Amino acid sequence: MSTKPTTTDLEWTELDQRAVDTARILAADAVQKVGNGHPGTAMSLAPAAYTLFQKVMRHDPADPDWTGRDRFVLSAGHSSLTLYTQLYLAGFGLELDDLKSFRTWGSRTPGHPEYGHTPGVETTTGPLGQGVANAVGMAMAARYERGLFDPEAAPGTSPFDHFVFAIAGDGCLQEGISGEASSMAGHQKLGNLVLLWDDNHISIEGDTETAVSEDTEKRYEAYGWHVQRVEPQENGDLDPAALYAAIEAAKAVTDKPSFIAMRSIIAWPAPNAQNTEAAHGSALGDDEVAATKRVLGFDPEQSFEVADEVLAHARRALDRGREAKAEWEKGFAAWRTANAERAAEFDRIAAAELPTGWEEKLPVFETGKGVATRAASGKVLQALGAVIPELWGGSADLAGSNNTTIDKTSSFLPADNPLPEADPYGRTIHFGIREHSMAAEMNGIALHGNTRIYGGTFLVFSDYMRNAVRLSALMHLPVTYVWTHDSVGLGEDGPTHQPVEHLASLRAIPGLNVVRPADANETAIAWREILRRYTKVFGKGAPHGLALTRQGVPTYEANEDAAKGGYVLFEASTGTPEVVLIATGSEVHVAVEAREQLEAAGTPTRVVSMPSVEWFDEQDQGYRESVLPPSVKARVAVEAGIGLTWHRFVGDAGRIVSLEHFGASADGKVLFQEFGFTAENVANAARESIAAAQR
Repeated sequence: MSTKPTTTDLEWTELDQRAVDTARILAADAVQKVGNGHPGTAMSLAPAAYTLFQKVMRHDPADPDWTGRDRFVLSAGHSSLTLYTQLYLAGFGLELDDLKSFRTWGSRTPGHPEYGHTPGVETTTGPLGQGVANAVGMAMAARYERGLFDPEAAPGTSPFDHFVFAIAGDGCLQEGISGEASSMAGHQKLGNLVLLWDDNHISIEGDTETAVSEDTEKRYEAYGWHVQRVEPQENGDLDPAALYAAIEAAKAVTDKPSFIAMRSIIAWPAPNAQNTEAAHGSALGDDEVAATKRVLGFDPEQSFEVADEVLAHARRALDRGREAKAEWEKGFAAWRTANAERAAEFDRIAAAELPTGWEEKLPVFETGKGVATRAASGKVLQALGAVIPELWGGSADLAGSNNTTIDKTSSFLPADNPLPEADPYGRTIHFGIREHSMAAEMNGIALHGNTRIYGGTFLVFSDYMRNAVRLSALMHLPVTYVWTHDSVGLGEDGPTHQPVEHLASLRAIPGLNVVRPADANETAIAWREILRRYTKVFGKGAPHGLALTRQGVPTYEANEDAAKGGYVLFEASTGTPEVVLIATGSEVHVAVEAREQLEAAGTPTRVVSMPSVEWFDEQDQGYRESVLPPSVKARVAVEAGIGLTWHRFVGDAGRIVSLEHFGASADGKVLFQEFGFTAENVANAARESIAAAQR
């Protein structure tokens, strides 16, 4: 075959074109073999994906986690074969048998890309639009990382300079989360981000004219993006040369994120299936796959046909990756020599270690004093910010309420922002009123690595974030959600702002640790435990959600066992409780007051504070039974939310003081009184439980 390039700008040979067509055939065959999947987009996007992986991105297939790599996000995760075929061709570790086992039990090629499951997959995508926000978060993290380690370097000269590329489809851009994230990216002027839009005019219900008539390019211009359009070749196929030129132009624009609209024909060049909605999410059928192979010059009788010379040509990506990494390592070594202290900091952060003595900076709060746990959290963040530079974050425009400002003098904003505290490498992120994209951006920041991220809003608005929070848990990402105003105790804002079902609902997400501290000292211990648990090892990390009060609550003496999720806060006077009161958050002090009443009446009563059910469940059986003795059947759980969490803890004789309806607009103390979160009501529930246990 000829190796003469077809353009002076892009070296594109017949072998390159054959590799692209091979990717198309592999996508069609993989879906046909399993009988389900999304072949059409993978077929039409093959030239774009191949151009990125073979001609544009800096990566080393032999080391998918290399710090200096460019990142790639397939936001249109249903088209997972767009990614899998390139990972196979480039030599990331996937082989032909992996494509043959697409979407089957135990395979490395699941229906949607899964982070930690397949080498080269940077994030779990599937819910549309999440990947766009992940990519924005990665681009933000790249800038902050550069600020940590190499802020003085000229643009494009630092070993920490790299690009984030993403491919999104019509569905991604219709989802509101992508609009939130794209607005944020434009505001932040993330010149290291390039988003390619597959403008194929097809969704599951047919032509996108059914639902969309906006000018998407104008929308992105309004967001502040650099916008280009790439038209297809005369035959309808994507034009690699034009796409390559657009990407290079995008990379040259350093003060704006770049948006490239690619007009494509879904399932090109399938003779009958192209440009149809059926090609989006259904196998093409044996006859159509055979016909497509004939069009492309493949043997219609063969499946998963890959010519040796095509694979050898594509696997040269390994050589290029090795060379790129070696060149990068020279620059990295020079940086290390010139920046010994920063290099030591890089090594510490890359190893997920914390600075020596950081725990000594944690505040200890005076007992007896009433402090809102949101305020305590803010003091912890400000104390730790001075010694943990990789810790950063902010709020969805609620920083004053969430107490999430880690540094008032330093805001993560582009240099030409008019605010006096604007700093492209600033500590405090202003996510804006964009809770959903904030959560997904936090996922992207965590996936990028080398920083520790948190973000805040009101607990009731965790509903807006839920899909991204679920993906945090699915990917085992060490992100921290700071959710304040955690009950009807927030008061007059009323039921629209008062969470009722949220704690139980969030605890239902596997792998998410919900932490609702009782007081200021528990809050400090909770933050310490969350930071200790941070890990980059896939499968061992976990997201955390802190649920914090608006109102002040009494401060008790710090107890290290709070890090175990549940512990004895006050023991029964006799040492052997007749009843156990279990409470979380602002209801712990109600349980403590109820204990005083019960003890005064001669009932030995233990109070258990349980800031985290998930942490408590991790403890061995001996510890759990020492806190909640099986012999004590009389138990009362107290939490200002639905009682769904607590049935398994209180048992048949137990009682739950909960809130099984929405709140109201009134002072928080009034609502606690009206809704039964009083010492008297809890004490009465304890007596009922004791009576039930004696039957």
